Amino acid sequence: MGDTYGDWLREQREAAGFTQQRLADEAIMSRTHIAHIEAGRRVPSAEDARRLDRALNTGDVLSRFRPGGDRRPVAAHFESALVLEQQATMIREFGLSYVPGILQTRRYADAALSVGFPPLAGQEREDAVTTRCERSGVLTDPMTPVVWALLDEAVLRRPVGGPEVMSEQIMHVVGLVDAGRVRAHVMPLGLGAHPLLMSMLSLMWFEDQPPVAYVEGLRTGKVHDEPAMVQHMQSAYDLALGDALPLRESLALMKAIAKGYGDHV
Repeated sequence: MGDTYGDWLREQREAAGFTQQRLADEAIMSRTHIAHIEAGRRVPSAEDARRLDRALNTGDVLSRFRPGGDRRPVAAHFESALVLEQQATMIREFGLSYVPGILQTRRYADAALSVGFPPLAGQEREDAVTTRCERSGVLTDPMTPVVWALLDEAVLRRPVGGPEVMSEQIMHVVGLVDAGRVRAHVMPLGLGAHPLLMSMLSLMWFEDQPPVAYVEGLRTGKVHDEPAMVQHMQSAYDLALGDALPLRESLALMKAIAKGYGDHV
């Protein structure tokens, strides 16, 4: 067996007589994703590992020995994105319905997670909130990753958790911008339709691998690593950013909305 998970995956693939493309087809994954797992640049999600086990007829070995399998629970579709988020050197977020996870306060995260279905309760919900808040650890380094946040104004207007929670959440983002750690822009409601209106989006760049894009909907999510698809999503983000409010105007709007919430506490 190879020294790493990726080494062993490659050995099993070659023993089965599969090319990376053949394995990708059998496991319903992309060849690029297979290549990154074998090179040790990415960790497969639990679902990825199950598909690889089925494709290679390896029982549940790839699932049982999946790196990072002891992390706190997150939605299966987000597992790969969570690993990539910790490795990224640049992250550009678009929030359509909620403040992006790495920018959420604990009370906002708790309120957001409280309305899911099936509902989370007790320790399960506490663990989910803690996991989400731990994601903000990527911001402890003063420089890396570079983070941009593009927020639909609806994210700021929707009182998730109530006025006090929203005021705290918005001012948390403002504080990160004022400290120079994050750059944030608002897509004004008056703009109408825009290129990112269909989904949230997270774009990630890395020091030693190609960029990826992550999109998420209701109980679904997908990491895209095909260059043409990633470029398409980057272009859509750039186009939307061009229509967003400038930084100073975005900050002024966020502060005004936070004050409005504060007046109702």
